[in-house]
Amino acid sequence: MLRRTLLLCLIALCLPLMAQAQEAPAPVDPALLVADSVVVTPDAELIADGNVEALFEGRRLTATQIRYNQDTDQLVIVGPIRITDTDGTILTAQSAEIDAAFENGLLRGARLVLDRQLQLAAVQLARVEGRYSQLSRAAVTSCQICGPQGKPLWEIRADRIIHDDEEKQIYLDGAQLRVIDVPVVYLPRLRFPDPSLQRARGFLFPTLRSTSKLGVGLKTPYFIPIGPHRDLTLTPYVSAQTTTIEARYRQAFRNGTIELNGAVTRDSLRSGETRGYLFADGTFDLPRDYTLTFDVELTTDEAYLKDYGYSSKNRLDSAISVTKVTRDRLTEGTLIHFNTLRDNESNATQPAFVFDASHQQRLFPSYGGELRLTAEAHGHFRDSDADIIGRDVVRTHAEALWQQTGRSAWGVLWEAGAGVAIDAVRNRGDSTVPVEDAVVAPHGHVTLRMPFVATSGSGARYMLEPVVQLGWTGGDLLETGNDESQRSELDEGNLLTLSRFAAKDRRERGWQGAAGLRWTMVAPSGWRTGVAVGRVVREEDRAAFSTTSGLSETRSDWLISGQIGNETGLDFIGRMLIDDDREVHRAEARGTWSNTRLDLAASYLLLPEDLDEDRDDLVSEWSFDGAYRVSRHWTASAGWQYNLAEDRSSNGSLGLEYQNECVVARFEADRDFADSDNLDPTTTFELTVELKGFSTGGDAGGYRRTCSN
Repeated sequence: MLRRTLLLCLIALCLPLMAQAQEAPAPVDPALLVADSVVVTPDAELIADGNVEALFEGRRLTATQIRYNQDTDQLVIVGPIRITDTDGTILTAQSAEIDAAFENGLLRGARLVLDRQLQLAAVQLARVEGRYSQLSRAAVTSCQICGPQGKPLWEIRADRIIHDDEEKQIYLDGAQLRVIDVPVVYLPRLRFPDPSLQRARGFLFPTLRSTSKLGVGLKTPYFIPIGPHRDLTLTPYVSAQTTTIEARYRQAFRNGTIELNGAVTRDSLRSGETRGYLFADGTFDLPRDYTLTFDVELTTDEAYLKDYGYSSKNRLDSAISVTKVTRDRLTEGTLIHFNTLRDNESNATQPAFVFDASHQQRLFPSYGGELRLTAEAHGHFRDSDADIIGRDVVRTHAEALWQQTGRSAWGVLWEAGAGVAIDAVRNRGDSTVPVEDAVVAPHGHVTLRMPFVATSGSGARYMLEPVVQLGWTGGDLLETGNDESQRSELDEGNLLTLSRFAAKDRRERGWQGAAGLRWTMVAPSGWRTGVAVGRVVREEDRAAFSTTSGLSETRSDWLISGQIGNETGLDFIGRMLIDDDREVHRAEARGTWSNTRLDLAASYLLLPEDLDEDRDDLVSEWSFDGAYRVSRHWTASAGWQYNLAEDRSSNGSLGLEYQNECVVARFEADRDFADSDNLDPTTTFELTVELKGFSTGGDAGGYRRTCSN
């Protein structure tokens, strides 16, 4: 009888604090009790005394003494008491009087720690109906408290706090937010989710935003879960110059996801107008291994996205596509609608609708090599009916290509290929080109490589690889306007191809050769270096490349590229096109450096004036962005873009973040120097403070302080 009584007592004590009450108890595993002594008094009272420890299904209770009265079915526990649950919940107290079912009772000097993050302390804690924990004269915080007189960075004091185990909600009456023990905000009622609840309805942390156009305003998001697979976030944004409601809707389906982001605005920038935007995207798995993706990008005016910082895009593209990819097949179809926001472009004369469809299949014939079959269709259409600038085009392409690779006895790697392509086009609205045209383009090529590999005494591995290619393409030029291949250029990716145009509306013809040399080094210490140089020589210049593409003459510019990096986080890559007169036609470089304290990236771009690419002026600009972890808790960031050709800044930003176990504070300042007919320079400041430990505030432990710092 005594043994049974002891077992029932321990089972009741060690029930999980967050579990819901059940109508009928489920079978339980035996509990384990360890104490210095266990006695039963003549009046049927069980006493476990001295270093009491009870274990039950992974839960642990420690106390100085446990007294159980069978007549009253009450437990009296002498502390210090500590109960640890399997979900991370920790309850401590100095003493407790509670029933054996642990559903009703009183704990004095109690502290409740939820999910190893949020601490609730009270003079006393009342347990009600096995569901509610009611704390009187209580405080809640997720900050580390050092010493008996230590003060948390923030805490919320309340006359009463109720924790609902089932709903996982915390209710506060007479709540007072204190920062370093200084009262800041008083709220008569307050509710927030406990940290174990992942998706809770309610307000998220606000953002204070100030811009030179809209003044000082406040964004206050409100999150609304709609079942387990959907949610809606509404964010009112109010300032002296604007009234805006932002919205985000997300939904997960069995075979895909969608997300919609948008806003509706009435402001003083365009008085009397309703402004807004909508961005939507989604991905779905279709039958037979097809994938559907789509995105929608809409806005009411050219400046709205920039005014409110929603996007920096100056051309919007809404698209829907279907794709299937297997080892030997690629099938895809895409429909795109473009909407330009640039003040020097017109949507009437820019291609508004574009469609692309293609199918490619690889075959491996018995006579060797690989046979690749390709079929493509493309079309783009303008709203304008004006001659030439309102041109519409439909183009088709079909190609069969056979290629094979091998290695000779002397170590030469070779590749040979031959094929034929048929290109056809139909033009409408352009009197300078035929309505219809079609050409046949037979082609072939041979590529030879001779890699030389050596290893130094230190273990560094070197490779020197010369490569040459000879190719030929027959047929005539396709007569159509140049809409698809206006931005072609020589680079490492197309040095060994027969046509370096971006699309099949244009093709290089005749004999051509390409030569290149690549040198690489990889050291055991982690350093790696590479340099490459190459050039293309053609029989005649019939392709009409732009001047700065590096391909505008029978002898192309020299392509020079290099890279260097190591395992400590340094990476640099650069390339340039330079002609025989040592004039640079293009240059770009980017370097990054990353370690435990620093993330730094810088880039440079040079594009000379070229009317063929609609570039009236030289483009020369550099940019950098980086973040430096000043200390364990402080991180500073900065970014800058500078236009060297115009000797002015394009954009600049500064940021500062403080993060510890209980708070994240971010301050960001951004200056956009853009100035055009529909854009004005703008300065923006944003401040966000998030209290950790709640389900919306993030993990409280990643930056946990110690009492020495």
